[in-house]
Amino acid sequence: MNAASEGLPQSALRAAGPIAQTLLEVSGVLAVGGALIFAGVMLLLVLAVRRRGRSKVSTRWWVLGGGLVFPTVVLSALFAYSEFHRPPWRPIPPPGALIVGVTGHMWWWEVRYRDPASGTEVATANEIRIPVGRPVFFGLGSADVIHSFWVPSLGGKMDMLPGRVQHLQLQADRPGTWRGQCAEYCGEQHARMALHVVAEEPAAFDAWLAAQARPAATSTTALPPEVERGREAFLAHRCNACHTVRGVSEQSRLGPDLTHVGSRLHLGAGTVANDPAQLAAWVAHTQQLKPGARMPSSGDRIGEADLQSIAAWLAQLK
Repeated sequence: MNAASEGLPQSALRAAGPIAQTLLEVSGVLAVGGALIFAGVMLLLVLAVRRRGRSKVSTRWWVLGGGLVFPTVVLSALFAYSEFHRPPWRPIPPPGALIVGVTGHMWWWEVRYRDPASGTEVATANEIRIPVGRPVFFGLGSADVIHSFWVPSLGGKMDMLPGRVQHLQLQADRPGTWRGQCAEYCGEQHARMALHVVAEEPAAFDAWLAAQARPAATSTTALPPEVERGREAFLAHRCNACHTVRGVSEQSRLGPDLTHVGSRLHLGAGTVANDPAQLAAWVAHTQQLKPGARMPSSGDRIGEADLQSIAAWLAQLK
């Protein structure tokens, strides 16, 4: 099992990209520097106790040298080192970077790309796909309260503020899936506001982005009857009042875009795995699975047959 496995917890100690590796190295150097200062101060304490009653001049030199000069030199060196190795957090993306917009909501992540071939804006949720070996420049904002974007294995964290765009650059050096988390307490379901970053080879990422730019397939000739009933039930029960499915229902922005929801790994910002059974359970029991979420439980107003049909239709939107 490697660091990209989803079974492992998120950790800043498992660097999977150059920026995360730099932060890990700087943290290690700072920890060593802090340990040296602590050891030096403890040594001074021992010497002061053992030399009690002896020459005050000698003691004064020990205090000045070890208690003032030594920490000043070490801390200055650590500051210069950390500044020299500071990651490239700047408001201008580097040449060739992939630009991704992420907006924090209570309690999910809205993710936006632009397809370079068609210029189409691609919206997804709670999952970010990136190409291996290419810098990714994030524009981060919030639709409500302060959130914080953090994928420990790929880089540092950045607060997401309402009415302001923050910037953060990350990069993955190998394929894999890494878990991220909102790192700023944002309300009742803060602990269930996770996201996953999937790094793919450039060709696979380009194919994924091109597929995401296309609307949902609207032809009903190739769909089984139950799946087609799911599409009709989705519209009849007004799920499209909150959720966009491009090609079926447009311009609904209250909840995540579901155009290709079947291709995502998880539902509810990492709350449950994504499969037809979990989809049906999520729609029916949202408030039991994620109390306080802005989506009501629908099990009491949508019949079981319609519920299973909706789940089957959503699951094939890939």
